[in-house]
Order: sequence, then structure tokens, then C-alpha cells
Amino acid sequence: MKAVLCKEYGGPDTLVVEEVADLKAGKGQVVIDVKACGVNFPDALLIQNLYQFKPELPFSPGGEVAGVIREVGEGVTNVKVGDRVIGSIGWGGMAEQAVCDAGRITPIPDAMPYDEASAFLLTYGTSHHALKDRAMIKPGESLLVLGAAGGVGLAAVELGKVMGAKVIAAASTEEKLKVAMDHGADAGFVYPEQPLDRDQQKALSEKIKELTGGEGADVVYDPVGGDYCEPALRATAWEGRFLIVGFPAGIAKIPMNLTLLKGCQIVGVFWGAFTARHPDRNKENIAELMTWYGEGKIKPFVSNRYDFAHAGEAIRELMDRKAKGKVVVTVGD
Repeated sequence: MKAVLCKEYGGPDTLVVEEVADLKAGKGQVVIDVKACGVNFPDALLIQNLYQFKPELPFSPGGEVAGVIREVGEGVTNVKVGDRVIGSIGWGGMAEQAVCDAGRITPIPDAMPYDEASAFLLTYGTSHHALKDRAMIKPGESLLVLGAAGGVGLAAVELGKVMGAKVIAAASTEEKLKVAMDHGADAGFVYPEQPLDRDQQKALSEKIKELTGGEGADVVYDPVGGDYCEPALRATAWEGRFLIVGFPAGIAKIPMNLTLLKGCQIVGVFWGAFTARHPDRNKENIAELMTWYGEGKIKPFVSNRYDFAHAGEAIRELMDRKAKGKVVVTVGD
């Protein structure tokens, strides 16, 4: 089989496509014939050796795949050969075959295209866990989504609407803001590029307060970090919840007195650890997401598709923060 390989740490241009041995399913595992692989920010970190997990070289990036079960290992009873599935694998997905633990497999309906399936689980799973389990968002509350046109951000916009929130989208360009507004945001604004001076940070806080009737946002969903974090926290409502989802713009230093003055919470969101610690709750959440997908309430927005030979360009689009919604590498026919 062919695989996109990281043989030395570096940028997307260092990736190569080579022939490697076919995979075999071990005990409790399955092998998937990959049809599509969703591209996520950890892929960019993995190939640069900047992620908290360190796969042994050489490896293939790609942690979220959709395809067809090719082989099942000993003891696997939840899926069978020929089933259409999503697999959550960490890395190894940008290849014609991928190995996945059977417990990390999610069957998909026949009506779900493979590209949408590969763009579904990580983004919606993360955002659903964040809003439901970590923020415990309530109908009628205000939700500010930073990076609202990105993968997890756009999922948060859609899920916020399904959960009855007033959704305010914040994005870095008018084009990205339009994507978020087209997917259900009630209001929105464009924030300036980093670095932000004090006046820009103050203006950002004031804009959030303006769009929330002066009260501030009940829930802030932050997958961006950097200079946007503090002004958003300053515009958090009394007893608000500030969700830390990611920090591609940098890890912010927060004045902790703000949490006291607002009686608010800063809440970490680590969906991957949640799935491992609470598999039954995660299964319930995924079932709810699949129901909403089937009802047409949520739908992954795949803005760009790259063929197998151009997988590095797909990762580069994410690294350069040009992606809207999800970027997918198509692998199978």
C-alpha cells in the first residue's frame, strides 16, 4: 500500500509518498481501507515534533479516517468486514490502510459521504463535549466563538444553535465571518491580526459586550488563544465559562484576578482524554451527534479536498490559517 510518510521532522514539504507493507489487525483491532482523512491541527504539530504525543519515525500523519473495514482482529465483535466507519487513530491516517482499536470505531450511515465522515468526529465531538459537558450551556445563553470559521469553531457555531444559544461568531477575515454567519451565527465581527495593542484589545472586549447587551458572553469558546484570550475573558459575563480548546495563536498569560471579579470559570477541554476516561458518556454524545446529522441540524463543511499526492499542501493550508471548515485528503476511489 501507499502511505504519506514523515521520515524527518519538519514542514509539510518534507512529507513523502512511499510503498509500505500492508497492515494486519492485532487483537482488538481492525484494518480500514481508507477513503478520506480529515486534516487537523495536531497533524501539523506531529510532523514538527511539537505535539505532546511522539510517534516513532517514520509515521503517517492523519488522526481521523473514514472508510471500509478490511479486516478484523481477534475478539472484535462490534464491527465486521465491509462496514462503513470512522476511525479515531491519532496518526497513521494518510495511507491507503489504517489500523484502529475496535473501541475507537464509529459506524456511519450509508447516506454519509466519506469526506464528510472524515471531517465529522473530532470537530463535532470536541465542540459537543465542550458545550454540553464542560460549559453546560443553556438555551438562551450567549456563546462567543473565536476562530468561528475553523473546524472546531464552525462545529461550535452549529451546535450552539442546536442547543438554543445566541451565537456570536468572531473570525479573522470577512470571508471567514461570512462562512460562520452562513452556518447559523446570529451576529459576528472581524478581529484584527496579532499582535494586538492595548487599544485593539479594549475594542475587542467592547465589541463583545456590545453584541451581548452589555452583559458579556455567558460562554466563550476559544480554540485560538494568543492575544485574543484576555480581551475575550474581560468580556465574559458574571458566572461565565471560558472554554480553552486550543492555542494555535499562542498560549496566553491570563490575569487571574479577572476570574474573581467575574465569578467566572476557565475550563479546559480535552476531548481525547474524555473519550478514554468516559467511553460510555462519549458513546452517548456521538449517538446524539449522529441523530442531529441525520436530522440535517449539523453538517460538516468541507471547503477543500486534496488528493493523496498533495497531502502536504492540505496540512500547509491549516498551518497558514487559511482553512475554512475542514480540509480533507481523499485516499480511496
